[in-house]
Amino acid sequence: MSAWRLIAVDIGNSATKVGWFDGVATSGGSLPLPVGTSKFKTGETPPADFANRLPVEASEWQIVSVHREGARILTNWIEANRPGDTVRMLAWRDLPIEMRVEFPERVGLDRLAAVVATNVLRSAGRPAIVIGAGSAITVNLIGADAAFEGGAILPGFKMSAEALFGADLLPLALLAPNETPPPIVGKNTDDAIRSGLFWGAVGAVREVVTRISTPLAKPPQIFVTGGDLRQFTQYLGSDARFVPDLVLSGIAVSALRG
Repeated sequence: MSAWRLIAVDIGNSATKVGWFDGVATSGGSLPLPVGTSKFKTGETPPADFANRLPVEASEWQIVSVHREGARILTNWIEANRPGDTVRMLAWRDLPIEMRVEFPERVGLDRLAAVVATNVLRSAGRPAIVIGAGSAITVNLIGADAAFEGGAILPGFKMSAEALFGADLLPLALLAPNETPPPIVGKNTDDAIRSGLFWGAVGAVREVVTRISTPLAKPPQIFVTGGDLRQFTQYLGSDARFVPDLVLSGIAVSALRG
């Protein structure tokens, strides 16, 4: 495929991530990577400097979304600010992946885009598990034949922190995306909550990964994405690999193959 100009968008429940691509497809197990990225709160109009960061040339926007209002606000912004661009809202059938789940139309498209990208990176004939973090932490199984088999969904750090905040006298203690893993024994209530959030999630994800992996004929490769999980990866085994912007790259892979 010749050079293309693509703006890929992942609209989550809390954050909208945007990446723009300019080039040709790579091969040999490499992903197309964004030349620039931006992030803003879902449901809000993009910040004032957003337009200045985007490619000057007319581009095609391809969007995966789990937030209808966020998608409406962004598409209205594109129409008003970049009238020469085209916009395509993706559905599961637009992604180059076989689905082995009961209701493929209900699976979050961010999960599926990450799986598409992981299929470029994983070794042929090896199953893989891709773990992503947003409002929720997802653990997704890719079969040895590259099909999406389903997975598990856990509450994310912020969601869990907000649930605890609903209890009387407990503070809202959040984890910063690149924060150093907290000490297991917190010396105050905030630190005790952070410890529970982080190490509880580590234990839960490791258990899910172990139970998914046990019946497989070959051990799966582990791929991790999402800012909340960068510090998380080292506790998932020596073969676990953190890959930033996996969802955006998956959108680009789909665009190239479409």
